[in-house]
Amino acid sequence: MEPPSIFPNMSDLSVTGNKSSPINHARYKEIISTLTQKSSWRQSQQLHKYQSFWCFPTFLEGIMAAQEQFIAHPTDIIACSHPKSGTTWLKALCFAILTRAQFNNSSTNSLLAESPHDIVPWIEFLAFTGKNRDPELPLLATHIPYNFLPKSIVEANCKIIYICRDPKDVFISLWQFAGKVRDTSAEAFPLEDALEKFCEGVNAYGPYWDHVLGYWKASLDFSERILFIKYEDLQNDTFSYVKRVAEFMGYPFSAEEEKRGLVQEIVEFCSFESLSSLEVNKSRKHSNAVPIKVEKNAYFRKGKVGDWRNYLTVEMAVRVDQITQQKFSGSGLSFSSA
Repeated sequence: MEPPSIFPNMSDLSVTGNKSSPINHARYKEIISTLTQKSSWRQSQQLHKYQSFWCFPTFLEGIMAAQEQFIAHPTDIIACSHPKSGTTWLKALCFAILTRAQFNNSSTNSLLAESPHDIVPWIEFLAFTGKNRDPELPLLATHIPYNFLPKSIVEANCKIIYICRDPKDVFISLWQFAGKVRDTSAEAFPLEDALEKFCEGVNAYGPYWDHVLGYWKASLDFSERILFIKYEDLQNDTFSYVKRVAEFMGYPFSAEEEKRGLVQEIVEFCSFESLSSLEVNKSRKHSNAVPIKVEKNAYFRKGKVGDWRNYLTVEMAVRVDQITQQKFSGSGLSFSSA
């Protein structure tokens, strides 16, 4: 189940690795200019459709550059998600698991001084900027749909951890986040209009349902290298899932570590309440993680399951649920009506 190339002639291109050859932004822009466009929640940029997914031009350039440039290592662990599905939390947990030897030392615990997004880089934005990855950190992240992943990730049999979330909560989080990115209130783009676009799949890395299904089906075929997690399950039993994630990553907790409470320490430190209270994550400074202006505090809103109830009417919720049931029918995947 290899992801198809984003380029029609990708088989003629050599995948060489970060910064080993110039990133051809002009060629990427030319390709993108030929794609179908639709207006987005962000007034400054149109969404462009490649095959069945919508992306902003900047993101597409990153995907294209990653397809050509990114070289995965067999030891890599890739945290994957559709935007606003629990990505920040997953990054923090995975990084804390990997670096737990330094966890209790404030001088070496990077999560105390940096945003999870600035610590764990996005594959597509590394590629877009031409930056080299940290050779000491096997953990990376991406919003790239499964079918668009750089071929080297599949060929290297990297471990992939995918987190998804009830689409109603995803939508509300996207809507709120879009307002922060535009430096306006979310209400500047009417909720009804935003929901219409989301249901049509016209949002960054959307349609949401196709994004989730791509990784879900791959996880069924390759369960030994793809771990599929629901945000709701992770929140309901974080302790068990942290242990499960650590084992899947190849860094299981020892009996001694469990006995001295290290698992629970990581659970508590990486909780929404803990991370959101750190000065770095309350900052209005722009994150260096993405090539758009996003304040670090924009990544922390509520983190609550079922917050959609505070915004969506019954009719709106039913519409999203009906689409979810239709899209996921026969797949074995479903969400409870939290």
